[in-house]
Amino acid sequence: MNDLDQFEDDEASTVFRDVIMLTLLGFVAIVVLLLPHLNPPFESVEAATPPGNVIVEILWPDEIDTDVDLWVEAPGDQPVGYSNLGGLVFDMLRDDRGHYRDISGANYEVAYSRGAPKGEYTVNVHLYSNAERALPVPVKVIVSVRVDDKKIRRIAARDVSLGFLGEEITVLRFSLDDKARLVPGSIHQLPRPLRAAR
Repeated sequence: MNDLDQFEDDEASTVFRDVIMLTLLGFVAIVVLLLPHLNPPFESVEAATPPGNVIVEILWPDEIDTDVDLWVEAPGDQPVGYSNLGGLVFDMLRDDRGHYRDISGANYEVAYSRGAPKGEYTVNVHLYSNAERALPVPVKVIVSVRVDDKKIRRIAARDVSLGFLGEEITVLRFSLDDKARLVPGSIHQLPRPLRAAR
């Protein structure tokens, strides 16, 4: 091999090393520029607005392995609960089955509505199963209505106790006007089964 061939080999390997290094440097620069955008800042829970116009929630003690079911009915719609997760107005977003497949540890169910049609709403709770046989099971029911894009107003809350397996209690019946306002004096608890109405 003469000096000219060796010089050409050195020049080719230098160019190859330079191209590889520039490519690697370009890749590192792109990664560094993208890093701040890969994990955007966390939006706090308080800043997020929940969906729905009418929000119905039930809670019962987290330590009890019990399946309590929420049933809701909007005016002119069918009842919504564990066996019918959606209607024209309400959708059941969380059907809690006690401790079964529950990584959150919270006993909580919630239903949201699309719109708030005028008329009477019914909210029931039902004791579906009770693995621990802990009776009575205390249940808190909260009903809220969206006032505007940022504000939600609680219109009713009630505590009830489920005393036996299969019991269904009408917790609240209330009426809203055409502007999603609670009709004064419309809250009552006259029994109205929703599971059988399906």
